[in-house]
Amino acid sequence: MYGLIIGLLLLLAFGIYEFQRCKISRKKIPIIVHVNGTRGKSSVTRLVAAGLRAGKKKTLAKTTGSAPALIYEDGSETPIIRHHGANIKEQIKIIKFAAKRKIDIMVLECMAVTPEYQWVTEHEIVQSNIGVLTNSRLDHLDVMGPGLKNVTLSLCNTIPKKGVMFTSEKKVFPIIKREAKKNHCQVFQSDDKQITNDDMEGFSYIEHKENVALALKVCEHFGIDKNIALNGMYTAKPDIGAMEIYKVVEKDQELHFVHAFAANDPESTKFVITSIKNLYPKTNTVTVVLSTRADRIFRSKQLIRMLKDVQYDHLYLIGQQTASMYTYALNCKLDKKKITDCGWVTGEKLTASIAKMPAKEILVLGIGNIGGNGGLIVDYYKKRKKNV
Repeated sequence: MYGLIIGLLLLLAFGIYEFQRCKISRKKIPIIVHVNGTRGKSSVTRLVAAGLRAGKKKTLAKTTGSAPALIYEDGSETPIIRHHGANIKEQIKIIKFAAKRKIDIMVLECMAVTPEYQWVTEHEIVQSNIGVLTNSRLDHLDVMGPGLKNVTLSLCNTIPKKGVMFTSEKKVFPIIKREAKKNHCQVFQSDDKQITNDDMEGFSYIEHKENVALALKVCEHFGIDKNIALNGMYTAKPDIGAMEIYKVVEKDQELHFVHAFAANDPESTKFVITSIKNLYPKTNTVTVVLSTRADRIFRSKQLIRMLKDVQYDHLYLIGQQTASMYTYALNCKLDKKKITDCGWVTGEKLTASIAKMPAKEILVLGIGNIGGNGGLIVDYYKKRKKNV
């Protein structure tokens, strides 16, 4: 019994020691930009860091998305290996590492999900100067819900005290503005209408105007010219979850596979589907590949309900929970003839199934989850891709 008590006391003492060391390290970093939001956090983190590097700012960045990575001052990067899953203590280690490199700015993607952890991450660990809130969507409702207001208030836990905040959010901007005022924080809204199609042509992958506009707004705050920042962003390596299109020729058919697994909340996914269909107005056959996961059942159900309002020709269910999602889709009155339960499937088998459709050109939209079966499908199309 005494041994257990002594062990707990030692563990507590070590925790306090580590926390105090983190505070000392934090003081050695002049500026930290803390990026939070529902969608686009990893992309915006990369874009901001690239723009700052182009503006001659010694910048270190860390993403926490589909494949967490540490991005160095020269733009090179190394993956972050997690042996025991994601934990906000990881941010403490990164801050200690950054403090030794005498950087100008650190751009840090928020890795906390629950409201309490988001508050602790910002106000006890990161203590950012600049806050970024990409947007607020109906996602992670099990811990941040039940509604959009609750999600927004949760995300607002990373608003810096007496700092500056940037956001591209429009719908719930009044809530963000109100919460920023409570923290004596200035808040600025970016406008994607200021981003032209010509501005977007420099990207080698499909980026969103609202992400670029937001990143440019942050770079502008540091006095970096738009063209300089943009040119830096063009050279940035995209996040693994960035949306890309892979053209595959299957016999006499053309399949255009759209990797949109990262846009996994209903609003973002619906926006992506509409945008991609506009890019291919002459492609009449549209299929949807929904990647399911055992720990993301609620998300899969959200996307199935969303499909009731989307025009498509066929739905392919892949991954871990296809049987239950097939039943759920039928309960939602989706057409049984337009659904195929593929289970855990290889890229070859999925493509062969899609190719049975009587069309010369098929748009294949991958949605749901990049983890699990979704990642395997993306890898398959990457290897087979031709220039779009």
